[in-house]
Amino acid sequence: MHATIKTVAFRGIDTIPVDVQVHVANGLPSMAIVGLADKAVAESKERVRAALASIGLALPPKRIAINLAPADVVKEGAHFDLPVALGLLVAIGSIPRDAVDGHMVLGELSLHGAIEPVSGVLPAAMAAVAAGLDLICPARCGPEAAWASELSIVAAPDLMALLNHLRGVQHLPPPTAELLPPAHAAPDLADLRGQETARRVLEIAAAGRHNLLMIGPPGAGKSMLAARLPGLLPPLSPREALDVTMLHSIAGQLPAGGLVQSRPFRV
Repeated sequence: MHATIKTVAFRGIDTIPVDVQVHVANGLPSMAIVGLADKAVAESKERVRAALASIGLALPPKRIAINLAPADVVKEGAHFDLPVALGLLVAIGSIPRDAVDGHMVLGELSLHGAIEPVSGVLPAAMAAVAAGLDLICPARCGPEAAWASELSIVAAPDLMALLNHLRGVQHLPPPTAELLPPAHAAPDLADLRGQETARRVLEIAAAGRHNLLMIGPPGAGKSMLAARLPGLLPPLSPREALDVTMLHSIAGQLPAGGLVQSRPFRV
């Protein structure tokens, strides 16, 4: 009674392939997670147990071992919940093994079985495309993942809907790529009066894509000038938009899904 589910660990916006290996054997009832799992990952066994119980499935009274391979890579985040749950269901025969073969899986489980959104879905989707895999992810992350083209996506709102889809008794429609609503217009450099030297330096930095270090006392106008720099820059190219969106995704700052179209500015 064993199963392997594919997922990823994150290092910045880069992904590291991870195999969630589940083994169910005779012995004293227990569940152990090994493979350099952090606290959030180690706690997933309680979320998984409660989520399965909420949909009427009980784990067998056996010894369950879960290994996150490679074992020498630190695993962080709650997105390992769904791979662990699916691995357990395959191992005990509740869903067919071929239903999850060829899929990359990530998602957090709530105690009542909902699949909660997680950070990093777009980088994971890009990694799935590169590896020739399909993707299983939370429903609210589907529009974000859809920007990775050539990818079949199962975006499920809860564990029961996902199981019904994998068993062939329910169809979850594929998500469509969405754009984030346009941001407010960037402050205009034409609003400034004076500051001729600073304005000239700002224009040169924007034209040549140079770094710019601003030094001066409070109230000299540094933040006022910096806030107007994005308005001097050209629109994001498609590749730049994907990179910016991946950064927002990893940081968990992409609540609406979709593609970021405006240049970021942080105070």
